Amino acid sequence: PPETPAASPALRFEVHARSGKARASTIHLPHHSAIAPVFMPVGTQATVKGLHPAQLRDADAQICLANTYHLALRPGGDVLEKLGGVHNFMQWDRAMLTDSGGFQMVSLVNFSEVTEEGVRFQSVVDGSEILLTPEKSIQIQNQIGADIIMALDDVVSSTTTGPRVEAAMHRTLRWIDRCNAAHARKSTQNLFGIVQGGLDIELRKYCVRELVRRDLPGYAVGGLSGGEKKDVFWRVVDVCTDELPEDKPRYCMGVGYPVDLVVCVALGVDMFDCVYPARTARFGTAIVNSGLLKVRNAEMAKDFRPIDEECECYVCKNYTRAYIHMQTSREGTVGGQLLTLHNVYHLVNLMKRARQAILDGRFPKFVQNFMLKQFPDKQYPQWVSDALTKAGIALLR
Repeated sequence: PPETPAASPALRFEVHARSGKARASTIHLPHHSAIAPVFMPVGTQATVKGLHPAQLRDADAQICLANTYHLALRPGGDVLEKLGGVHNFMQWDRAMLTDSGGFQMVSLVNFSEVTEEGVRFQSVVDGSEILLTPEKSIQIQNQIGADIIMALDDVVSSTTTGPRVEAAMHRTLRWIDRCNAAHARKSTQNLFGIVQGGLDIELRKYCVRELVRRDLPGYAVGGLSGGEKKDVFWRVVDVCTDELPEDKPRYCMGVGYPVDLVVCVALGVDMFDCVYPARTARFGTAIVNSGLLKVRNAEMAKDFRPIDEECECYVCKNYTRAYIHMQTSREGTVGGQLLTLHNVYHLVNLMKRARQAILDGRFPKFVQNFMLKQFPDKQYPQWVSDALTKAGIALLR
């Protein structure tokens, strides 16, 4: 593969403490030094649905995601470049990450076709045809200007098996070289490679080794959280973090359930993203330390407690369950907005608490107490118990 500099001028990764494979770190990026482990809310079209960027700042989000495919359609890369990039466009002064648009191969499968050249999409805006090549994806991401940009990869659903999985992994490796060659802003943007290989451990190992040879600023584990069995999910994450370098950030794409986040931190992952906090909020559900709270349920109408009495977010400090229940039960968006703000804060804060526990040398205890709150009867899912045993953490029995 083409030579890349040993260290990215746009990223410095500083590990402060470890607990087994878990790391407490800071990812120094052009717009912000992000503390990790970090949960990154997904702002598909330059904001999280229902929130404005200042609210993301209130939730202490360190890095926000935006979607290349959607931004390329509206307002378009040229417009964003003229406006000085996505930070200026959305008035966000912290870090940004753009995905490559590749995931739309799975989510818009009826509208897409993959060849060696790239992915052919039908526009969801006007039905016109778009060819997204590795070069085009990087060109648009250079125009958008995020701190971290993702390589275009050949994404197959995590439940796919057979020769398509291996073919996609090899194509992903060919495409990373095309992405790297097209990347014109290496001094201000970091290109991360994405590990593919489906649920095949040997393919994953091969893909990691090939990507590591290319010495990229950071690496993501892709192609998971798509309905595969959790027992296979954690083993794939574990083998990838075993093989990935100690001195680069590791990002597990599409992971956002609290239990999954905590397990993956124990397995050595630093970065996560998911639409889950906003999507579940729109269904009237709050994420709390013991699991989920269905705010639309009738008994909430006379409940004057905050969503979560231990939570320090703006919503929990100001509003009752009764108020939010009323807002989610009627037309309008205020209820969904308040729940989204709480849910994003909750996951951002969960990762901050995990980080502090690693720094304080009490991470195993943090994990034990977290899991006990989620599963007070101690009926832990077998995959959770197995994954944490591998990470050297025994659950309370």
